[in-house]
Amino acid sequence: MTRFVPGMLLIVLWLAPPKPVFAQDAESAIRQVLADQVSAWNRGDIDAFMQGYKDSPETTFIGKTMRQGWQQVMDRYKASYSTKDAMGALEFSDLKVRMLGTDYAVVTGKYHLTRAAAGGGDASGIFSLVWEKSAEGWRIILDHTS
Repeated sequence: MTRFVPGMLLIVLWLAPPKPVFAQDAESAIRQVLADQVSAWNRGDIDAFMQGYKDSPETTFIGKTMRQGWQQVMDRYKASYSTKDAMGALEFSDLKVRMLGTDYAVVTGKYHLTRAAAGGGDASGIFSLVWEKSAEGWRIILDHTS
């Protein structure tokens, strides 16, 4: 019996599915892209902020309107946030990352812009982001923000 228990333990450990390390690595990488976006935004650098989006004609932003294509999403941000005052200071909260396999993920969360009245006043809302892993790393392919 004393030989049986360690042997069974080894078999159980061998058969137990390993914790997916890729999911932890992917979540960390996605959270880093989001942190980089917040830093870029708070510097007033929309070009750097947009590096978190996949440069593709299929990249989509859904808000009050729908924009398709990386350039249209960029143009929307630059038109809506044309000054540092309008951009304000960005914070993300309540971030939840859910893996959809090894190459896709969904992130939900809340955003808050702290802005002076001259910049439009504070703004906040919720978002869902669909991410794709590419050769460049994790990038947003669909952004639904309200």
